[in-house]
Amino acid sequence: MPDATLIDRYQNYRAQRFRKHERTYAHSLPKWRTRSRRRVLVRGLAITFGFMFVVSLLCAFGFDWAPLLWLPACAVFFPLWLVLQIVSGRQGDAPDKTLDEYELAQRNNARSIGLTITQNLMLIPIFYLIFGSVITGGSDTDMAYAGGLMALTVLLIGGCAPAMILGWTRPDPDA
Repeated sequence: MPDATLIDRYQNYRAQRFRKHERTYAHSLPKWRTRSRRRVLVRGLAITFGFMFVVSLLCAFGFDWAPLLWLPACAVFFPLWLVLQIVSGRQGDAPDKTLDEYELAQRNNARSIGLTITQNLMLIPIFYLIFGSVITGGSDTDMAYAGGLMALTVLLIGGCAPAMILGWTRPDPDA
């Protein structure tokens, strides 16, 4: 393709890299590829996100030890997310060229829902920071840290939502 644009070349590179990783992990964690096991992972992520949001609230209320709770939340989040990505075939962020029409439609629907979730949930830290800064005159550093953790949690939820939706809804793989 001599007339390929930079974006076309990047998309081709992404597709090649995706297929390589897909081959590498295609047979990993076979017992976790069932719908019921994927749902366990999705529930675990949802609980972890709830915990992260509680940590941000504890920071908002000025508990000095609360930020330390973010470390165990991350220690749970990263393995759950990694395993869900492996067992769901990373379909939530797969390049277009690697999916058939049905998979593409499913992925796009899940992404659309993820964007809607992100936009709506992001209102929580936005309003918290806006109203909090007006009430405190912008002098509360706990509020800024808590708002940042709230925003980070919401972005993680929105970024993980497509894979969580697909992991929850897709049928068991063929034997």
